[in-house]
Amino acid sequence: MKTALALRHVKFEDLGAFAPALEAAGYRPRYLDLGVDELQALSPDSEDLVIVLGGPIGVYEDESYPFLTEEIAFLESRMARGAPLMGICLGAQLIARAAGARVYPSGIKEIGFGPLSLTSAGKVSCLAPFEEAPTTLHWHGDTFDLPEGATLLASTEFCENQAFALGPSVIGFQFHPEADCSAIEQWLVGHTVELSAAGIDIARLRREAADHRRELADKAAAVMAAWLAQIDG
Repeated sequence: MKTALALRHVKFEDLGAFAPALEAAGYRPRYLDLGVDELQALSPDSEDLVIVLGGPIGVYEDESYPFLTEEIAFLESRMARGAPLMGICLGAQLIARAAGARVYPSGIKEIGFGPLSLTSAGKVSCLAPFEEAPTTLHWHGDTFDLPEGATLLASTEFCENQAFALGPSVIGFQFHPEADCSAIEQWLVGHTVELSAAGIDIARLRREAADHRRELADKAAAVMAAWLAQIDG
């Protein structure tokens, strides 16, 4: 089987609804937990696919979290080889930073279920399922400048750079297309301090997760299947 390495920052922000699509396409997912497992022992091209997951820290907090420097260097090396790479939320910000772009606080907490607006390039990308059904899960307070040479795929009212592609093998999502809404309780507990500080209605988030669970799972499977077909093609 082909290998899919997920770089994980907190346990509950995992591959979620992307995992079944990876397995269906013949990939064997495994996790490396940043700050716990040794990343430097891993060659940047030793995995068929690397997916960088989300987390509640900022890319610019490398003095507080030194493993971020090592992680960015790993991503730089992988991109230099043209190897397949996907980033989600913090993962997309790390890819942007590794590509030379600025990452910084947006000044707005975009948390909750809301629409995604696709660019013309986004409409013919793996994100095409969001054109007819634009709802997704947003959960971030940081943003990034679009890396040089990147193609913008999606935006929202509060965050212009929601998804980008760097050539055919690198993609980043600021939003959370992978989120498994059947596990939303772990997110609500794990991010309780952030939710409270932002004045987010937790009961509403829980209800909306239940309402959108099936739709988002179907779109996650379609997005991952389309992107894997692209990089494998």
